[in-house]
Amino acid sequence: MQEFFFKRVDNGTFSAIEYNGDEANVVVPEKYAGQPVTVLYDRLFKGHEEITSIWLPDTITDIGAFVFDGCSSLKEVSLPEKLLYLWQYAFCRSSIEEITLPSGVRTIAPYTFKECINLRRIICNSGLIEIKARAFEGCRRDLDIVHGGTVEISPMAWG
Repeated sequence: MQEFFFKRVDNGTFSAIEYNGDEANVVVPEKYAGQPVTVLYDRLFKGHEEITSIWLPDTITDIGAFVFDGCSSLKEVSLPEKLLYLWQYAFCRSSIEEITLPSGVRTIAPYTFKECINLRRIICNSGLIEIKARAFEGCRRDLDIVHGGTVEISPMAWG
């Protein structure tokens, strides 16, 4: 069972604000009431230990704070090309191992990947310009960050 609840955003699109489900593979709807779903609201999947993969539609532009916090079985998320913002703590304490950031993501905010102890590789596309302090707090020090060389990485990125 997968059940989502939505709220209209100022621009007329929708935010997924609540998720009730128990499936390992989650599919976020592309539309609600005929309009695009553009935001995954704070804490949407927090603590859902059963989730192993999540499919996100290309309409998603924002992933809020703590969205995947505590998703301790989450291994696979394909971020959509239109994604612009990953808020603080978005993937906190998840089991994500590798992730590719689309070119619209300009910054990795503080604590975005906090305590993602299984994270071993991040592939950054051309749009990324900055990785903030504490973005990888509690992560492996040998994390492979693949980028074009123009990314400013805070000396405090690991805490």
